[in-house]
Amino acid sequence: MRGETRYTRSGELWIAYQVVGDGPVDLLWAPGYMSHIEQNWTWPAYGAFLERMASFSRLILFDRRGTGLSDRPASLGSFEELTDDMLAVLDAAGSERATLFGGAEGGPMCALFAATYPERTAALILGNSYPRRKWAPDYPWGLDDEAQERILASYETRWGVDGFAVRTVAPSLAENEAFRKWNSQACRFAGTPGSARDWFHITMEIDVRDVLPAIRVPTLVVHRSGDRVVPVAAGRYLAEHIAGAKLVEVEGIDHYPFAGDWEAMLDEVEEFVTGSRRTREPDRVLATVLFTDIVGSTERAAELGDRRWTELLADHHRVVRSELERHRGKVVRVEGDGTLSTFDGPARAVNCAAAIRRALSPLGLEIRAGLHTGEIELAESGVEGIAVHIGARVAALAPPGEVLVSSTVKDLVVGSGLAFAERGRHELKGVPGEWQLYAVADSG
Repeated sequence: MRGETRYTRSGELWIAYQVVGDGPVDLLWAPGYMSHIEQNWTWPAYGAFLERMASFSRLILFDRRGTGLSDRPASLGSFEELTDDMLAVLDAAGSERATLFGGAEGGPMCALFAATYPERTAALILGNSYPRRKWAPDYPWGLDDEAQERILASYETRWGVDGFAVRTVAPSLAENEAFRKWNSQACRFAGTPGSARDWFHITMEIDVRDVLPAIRVPTLVVHRSGDRVVPVAAGRYLAEHIAGAKLVEVEGIDHYPFAGDWEAMLDEVEEFVTGSRRTREPDRVLATVLFTDIVGSTERAAELGDRRWTELLADHHRVVRSELERHRGKVVRVEGDGTLSTFDGPARAVNCAAAIRRALSPLGLEIRAGLHTGEIELAESGVEGIAVHIGARVAALAPPGEVLVSSTVKDLVVGSGLAFAERGRHELKGVPGEWQLYAVADSG
């Protein structure tokens, strides 16, 4: 669904933009500094986020001056010039009136545009945004001097490096290696460390609090309750000072709107824009879930000490990830002394569990593992459903060094050459009925 990149003039500069979808409402998406309208699509969740908006609108995307595919002048310009860029893009896209959706520092820019050009603004949406970025006595939710210096220093040393700021902007994806690499590339595609510093200085001067009462268009403020970059109090301030604004706080800790449960945010946006929201059906697939945990981890940690235990855990994580890759497993969670992964075939899952057990033995680590096959629900933050619950209960019943499976798994791997030993019938807490369990013969 990616749009074709086009260019339009804003003064002496060329501004890159795309138009995607053919819905009845024009919707202009103005994200924060991190933008490159072609690279944005390459992260699946960001692409899905954009496609969802384009499904109910004619979506207009652009890179503001100094970022992405647009011209990068020596000076990034004033906020007045940035609103000129928005006006030029809307004109080029043939949009007479559009709903503006501003994320992060794109929010103040859209707010200023809405107050200045109400005849071109159908409505305003402010997502995880703020009226001011810097701390002030009458605005305690901004960054103080120490925080500003820390951020500026990170641009000097970490901009574009693997994992830059991920634990802050998208903590739910902090352990996702593919996302960490994508995010680092997104930094480099958006701009250089120098331009990032320049833009940060501009954001520190943003203060549109006096503009808010002049906004007279329908406004939605949607903010994640646990946003680690912009406190939800900033969103509340926006809603309190814009006449008639609707505030919706959605659960989550991610600042990037396309991380975490982005559909919950877009449910609110779609209803605000169109007057209704779609009914969401969870993505369900048949999969085998594998849980493992290290036997006696607390005692081993006390015996080895923090440093050596941390090193041993890192070795454990490397072994697990290596075997998962070899057996086509998908990592859901590898943290502490436990892991959760999924497989599209039960035999591969059983063989992977046995391989992990064998590979960890030379490290002096013993695990227990549990497997179950059933329908799971896929979510951005992981997997859900009764099959996951059953898998966890099976793993909890596994003795040290054993790979325990449900009867469902055993029945599905007939003909695979795998051998099992009966382990009796058990009640699984929270699951109706009794379940016949089996131990994989390889695990003793």
